[in-house]
Amino acid sequence: MTDKSIRVGLIQNKCGADISKNVEHVISKIEEAASNQANVICLQELFTTTYFCKEVKEVYYDYAESMPGSLSDRFSELAKKHNIVLILPYFERAAAGLYFNSAAVIDADGSYLGKYRKMHIPDDPGFYEKYYFTPGDTGFKVFNTQYGKIGVLICWDQWFPEAARITALKGADIIFYPTAIGTLPEEGKEEKRKFLNAWQTIQKSHAVANGCYVASVNRVGTEDTISFWGHSFVAGPFGETLAEAGEDEDILIAECDFSKIETQRRTWPFFRDRRIDSYEGIQRRYIENE
Repeated sequence: MTDKSIRVGLIQNKCGADISKNVEHVISKIEEAASNQANVICLQELFTTTYFCKEVKEVYYDYAESMPGSLSDRFSELAKKHNIVLILPYFERAAAGLYFNSAAVIDADGSYLGKYRKMHIPDDPGFYEKYYFTPGDTGFKVFNTQYGKIGVLICWDQWFPEAARITALKGADIIFYPTAIGTLPEEGKEEKRKFLNAWQTIQKSHAVANGCYVASVNRVGTEDTISFWGHSFVAGPFGETLAEAGEDEDILIAECDFSKIETQRRTWPFFRDRRIDSYEGIQRRYIENE
């Protein structure tokens, strides 16, 4: 574990049809977060575009880009300028006809550390991601940055305790969840409240069960039929909310003291008490009564 405190910055914002304007808008927000002493800044899922997965159209494949590339080069310069770590979730073109929902990590010296590709791909009304994205093949990853060991998972990954557990076991001090989640027109205020509560609860449970920090950043605004609810937040290793945004554009900044991870894991030693000799069934899709 890393014995240091860092300032995490989460940027939740609206996206429009003009990708260049989206990028410029985000850069201005990163500059503002850096001026407020943020050390690690995470953007929302698919930060350069609208959430195009709400419908099935081949033309949206044209949004995809390679990384490293011109986009990462620009953000590498920004990271080096401000001595910040950047997490950039984007639509990746790996090869002709092969696309991923990915996140690149750039260290504070501007070096490109690598990418994580979203492992769990949903397919629901308004969220037709299986049409666009190949399931990730990077495995769960932890990036050793200047400000600590960072795990990155993406949106639908956040509902799976296995993903958080493996990422924590690989040494993550903090797990970031760039996200695009909201409500559909037929879902009322009460459903939204329940969904939002479940969304925050599952991620805070990952913080508790793994004794690490969790940071989730969600987009805001209405895009056609989906209203994104924001409420980006940072939780500590006891599941406590350290900071939370509302439903408007915001730059959320929270202090994370990584030295508390050791104390938390001594108090609740879940890693020590895991019965790793008894979990063979976890790799099966379903276990029939035997």
